[in-house]
Amino acid sequence: MEVDKHINALLNSPCARRAELWKPMGDKLVKCNVCERHCIIPPNRRGMCGARYNKDGELFVLTYGNISSISNNPMSKKPFFNYFPNEYALTVGSWGCNFVCPWCQNFEISKVWARSCQYISPSKFIKIMQQVGSTGTSFSFNEPSVTLFEYSLDVMPLARANGWFNTYVTNGYMTLEAIDMLVAHGLDAANIDIKGCSGVIEKWQGADVNIVWRNAKILKQRGVHIEITTLVIPTVNDDEECLRSIAERVKKELGPDTPWHVTRYFAAYKAYERGLPPETPVETVEKAYQIGKEEGLLYVYVGNVWPTHPYENTYCPNCGNLLIKRIGLKAQVLIEQPICPNCGELIHVVIRDKNGRVQDWRKYQHMRLRINTRDTPSSER
Repeated sequence: MEVDKHINALLNSPCARRAELWKPMGDKLVKCNVCERHCIIPPNRRGMCGARYNKDGELFVLTYGNISSISNNPMSKKPFFNYFPNEYALTVGSWGCNFVCPWCQNFEISKVWARSCQYISPSKFIKIMQQVGSTGTSFSFNEPSVTLFEYSLDVMPLARANGWFNTYVTNGYMTLEAIDMLVAHGLDAANIDIKGCSGVIEKWQGADVNIVWRNAKILKQRGVHIEITTLVIPTVNDDEECLRSIAERVKKELGPDTPWHVTRYFAAYKAYERGLPPETPVETVEKAYQIGKEEGLLYVYVGNVWPTHPYENTYCPNCGNLLIKRIGLKAQVLIEQPICPNCGELIHVVIRDKNGRVQDWRKYQHMRLRINTRDTPSSER
C-alpha cells in the first residue's frame, strides 16, 4: 500500500524518533500521553494528530524536525504584544493537528499528515537563527505540542544557551506531564487559543476548552508568559455573553495583566461547508475590545484589521499614554523600562532597553499598581 511506503520511508529517516510520554497497553497497543486525547493507537497506525505512529507496540513521532514551514517572523505576528514585541523569532511548523476546527487558516499543513522528511536538525535550527538575526524560537503554524514536542525539547535548551527566548503558539491541549517537560526545557512564553465558550465550542474544535483554561493557568503559575487569543467568529463565539465570559475568565484565572487578543476571522478550509460567514466585521472585534476593557483587562488588542488600528497599540492602563506603537506587524517600543514615563505605572511587558538588557516587569512587582483606583481611560486618541 502507498501509505506503507510513506511510513517505511519516514521510519528510516531522521524525522522519526522514539516518542516521549506514552505507555504500552498490551497486545501491542500504546497510549499516547502528550495531549489530553490520550489516543490508544493500534499497531501500525497513527494517532488522531497523524504525527505519532505505533510501530509494533512502540510509539514513534514522525515529525521530529520535519519542517513544513519556516520563517523569521515578527513577534507581533504570533501575536505576542507584551513579550519582546519588536523582535523576531525563527518560527517553524510541521504537519498535523489534534483539533478539528473547520475554519483553520493553516489547513494545508494542519490537516495533512507527514508523508516525507524535510529535516532540520536542532543545531541547524540554531545556525539559521544566527544567520537571520532571530532572538527567539517559536513553534507554531500547526499544533506544536503534538508535532514538534520532542524536537522543541532539544531546540529550546540550545536557544537558551545563546541567550534567546522560546515560545509556543498553541491550542493548549497538552497534558500536565507535557507541560512539566516544556517548562523544564526552557519554554518562556505561550500564546494560547481560547476558541470559544464551554458547551458550544466543543462541537467546533472537538476538544474540552476547560482543559485549555487549566493549562493556561498552570503555565502562568510556572512562570511562563501567557497571552490569550480568541479568533472571533460570527455565530460561533461573537455574542456578548460569550465574549464577556471569556474576558471575565481571563481576569479571574490568569489575571488582569494577561493580554487578550480578539482577532478577525476570514473563511478558510471547510468554513463555508459548515455554514460560516466569509469574515468578521471590524465592529465586532471593536465590541470585543470594549468588553475586555469593561471587565477590567489591562491589555486588550484587536487583530487582523488592516492597515492599522488604534486598538493594536499598547497604552498605559492608568493614564492612557502611548507606550508601544504598531503599524501592521511593525512595533515601535517607546519605553526603556516597564514603567510608564508619564505616570509611573507598572507596565506588564518584557522588553529590551537600548543597551540590550532585558527589562522584565516581574522584577518591578514591588511597584504599586494604581489601576484599581482609577477609571480606565478611553482608547480613542
